[in-house]
Amino acid sequence: MKATLSFLFILFIFNTQAQFELVWSDEFDGTELDLTKWNFDLGAGGWGNAEPQYYTANDNNIDVDTGYLRITAINEDFGGAEYTSSRIKTKGLYEVQYGKIEARIKIPKGQGLWPSFWMLGSNIDEVSWPQCGEIDIMEHINNSFYIHGTYHYNNFGHTYFGQDKAADVEEFQVYSIEWDASKIRWYLNDILYFTANIEDGIGSTEEFHEPFFILLNMATGGNWPGYPDESTVFPASMFVDYVRVYQKSFASIATNEIEDQFNIYPNPASDLIIVNGLNKADLSNYSIYSLSGENLSNGPLPQSHEIVVSDLKAGCYILAIKDLQGNIQNRFRLMIQ
Repeated sequence: MKATLSFLFILFIFNTQAQFELVWSDEFDGTELDLTKWNFDLGAGGWGNAEPQYYTANDNNIDVDTGYLRITAINEDFGGAEYTSSRIKTKGLYEVQYGKIEARIKIPKGQGLWPSFWMLGSNIDEVSWPQCGEIDIMEHINNSFYIHGTYHYNNFGHTYFGQDKAADVEEFQVYSIEWDASKIRWYLNDILYFTANIEDGIGSTEEFHEPFFILLNMATGGNWPGYPDESTVFPASMFVDYVRVYQKSFASIATNEIEDQFNIYPNPASDLIIVNGLNKADLSNYSIYSLSGENLSNGPLPQSHEIVVSDLKAGCYILAIKDLQGNIQNRFRLMIQ
């Protein structure tokens, strides 16, 4: 039986070592897709690759059951298209800039099948593609023995580089990238196989220093794989065990820890949080930081000890509480939902 990951695991004790810590995930442990984390791309029209499928939100194309997400391509006429499938994304719900992004996936082989786990720049609606950037964590086509890791961007036109890696795609494998301000690194089961240099936007790679959102889909046919033929077995299903996002632990703030003297609630929060435990005289100010160290909000701690967080996007942050001398007395991993 697949072990479930409780949401409380995300809230484990923060430490100062430079290691990856889970900040967002979907374990697909429910009975339907979590629409607070994912939404759909719908329709036909080729999707820029002459793909003949129609993406739907229908239960026969996408469902969650027994701990897995299943995306299924079907050979059927629908909306003027020859096939149906599904494509989901975190656009508008969750975005990430730097970190480790991984998924455990099993995919089918077959002529014209094109499953993908990938990312697009969140500013795509403003700047279009490829100016927004694209990171393909895993793509596979047809009956190939290889998966593909690729990045696309604009450098006086569409530019891309990538690498292939042999993989038994019909069994579950973990596909991931580790992405920071200098490099994007592609891994298969934690084994590095490709690295892209993006330091200081070298070679017009400034796209990769902006937030991205995550996508999962099963394309059917298109310019790259070609089209299904009589050998292609339908329905064809892509199974996703989990999608997880990690970021480096927040190590850049010095602190004087005071154990078990105060806490915050609710956590996760959506509108406001309350700092509870220490005397008012001992507390002066607060700051809220992103996990990369950016100071997003700060000010004097209100007499009510209530801090409004409704302006923060869903995700993980660090709340630092300071004493009268400006020293950080404690910090908390704050989840916004």
